[in-house]
Amino acid sequence: MAIKKEKRAPQTLSRGWGDDITWVQTYEEGLYHSKKSNKPLMVIHHLEDCQYCQALKVAFAESDEIQEMAQNNFIMLNLMHETTDKNLSPDGQYVPRIMFVDPSLTVRADITGKYSNRRYTYEPQDVPFLIENMKKALRLIQTEL
Repeated sequence: MAIKKEKRAPQTLSRGWGDDITWVQTYEEGLYHSKKSNKPLMVIHHLEDCQYCQALKVAFAESDEIQEMAQNNFIMLNLMHETTDKNLSPDGQYVPRIMFVDPSLTVRADITGKYSNRRYTYEPQDVPFLIENMKKALRLIQTEL
């Protein structure tokens, strides 16, 4: 008995997070572009088979404000694997997890979500809070760097 594999559409670097956003492929490439452009890097850790990631992805992609800021003001990276930089998992390797890195290449552990047990996770209803954190990341580079 042969096992039939489903045909899947080819994946773009957006992986559904926003097709109009320019996505970098690697963390190292993200750091390079962040420093060069003086824009913060936003790193989204997620997994394809994670229902919480999928729900957040839909809310993220449907938010015009997030999409506009991501396109114009951030270097964007979404990862389905961990990096070697332990600073990107200060409280564990869970998903979804969104971290910000400023152009001085400092992971901003001070930009957190709402939950004390998973400080860098966001749920779909947290989109307004994520928008505020994106604005905070932009403000910090103007005041601190």
